[in-house]
Amino acid sequence: MKIGNLDLGEKPLFLAPMEDVTDASFRALCKEYGADMVYTEFVSSDGLVHDSKKSFDKFLTYEEEAPIGIQIYGNLPEAMVESARLAARAPELVGGHGADVVDINFGCPVRKIAGRGAGSGMMKEPDKLVAITKAVVDAVPDFPVTVKTRLGWDDDSKIIVELAERLQDVGIKALTVHGRTRQQMYTGEADWTLIGKIKDNPRMHIPIIGNGDINSPEKAAEAFARYGVDGIMIGRATFGHPWIFREIRHYLDTGEPMPEMSVTERVALAKRHLELSLRFKGERTGILEMRRHLACYFKGLPDFKETRLRLVTLNDPAELLATLDEIGRRWGSFEPPKAKSIYE
Repeated sequence: MKIGNLDLGEKPLFLAPMEDVTDASFRALCKEYGADMVYTEFVSSDGLVHDSKKSFDKFLTYEEEAPIGIQIYGNLPEAMVESARLAARAPELVGGHGADVVDINFGCPVRKIAGRGAGSGMMKEPDKLVAITKAVVDAVPDFPVTVKTRLGWDDDSKIIVELAERLQDVGIKALTVHGRTRQQMYTGEADWTLIGKIKDNPRMHIPIIGNGDINSPEKAAEAFARYGVDGIMIGRATFGHPWIFREIRHYLDTGEPMPEMSVTERVALAKRHLELSLRFKGERTGILEMRRHLACYFKGLPDFKETRLRLVTLNDPAELLATLDEIGRRWGSFEPPKAKSIYE
């Protein structure tokens, strides 16, 4: 599968952009565990044009993550165009690797974004959505532009099959579709049938990436086989379980499930994640942002409450590492239950 000239191989696996989750350390970790491409947290175009440091900080990416897409969102054409141009200049502005792809978020369903017409709120204005996409494509001719979106606004306006053609016609290089409407948020089951219809459309020639409810190797294999997608994007199921990419790739290659990751292996993973977080974010921020991840790596361990409390309150890296070593010694022979996302 190719996005422009970017060759991602056969049946690539993508890490979805998730606010407050997919920071640089988590993205790099997912790459190490088999993700073929990752995306930044979504970046507000309004924040960029108003010179928000928080927005520009999200532009900083590293070689370990490549290839990577910088994702922008907004509902004002001029701001989106300027944001795309800024994203293309990320190494000049903030250093680091920069973007390999500029991605447009037309899929985020949260009220504070969709309610003001950005993210999946744009599904209520498909003409404007297409016009913004064309303007962004034209603004960064040297970068592949991709789009992530949903089936439609609600059950009465599932417009994605027609919309996919229109987006392709204005020059996007790949389309990711989450199999829910905005009104569904993350409730119910994702419906992949319309994603399959996009792939069945003989007029479509850009890669189609499916997203929604992929939380096991078996579901990933079924999505490729049943709906013919070119790639799969995985979001919530990676939280507390970034090695899911390795599990899926192994299953796709062999047809056999991998053994469950041991506690000892999870300790090594958590230490690697902490190392990356400290390197990319510094000690204070690196530790604070690790707290949302650390305890999730050890779900299901018996008599773990006091240790979990330490993982989410300690501020000294040496003490955190010592606690992780203690977990390995104390629970190393315990066989954890099958890993699940905290969202399941």
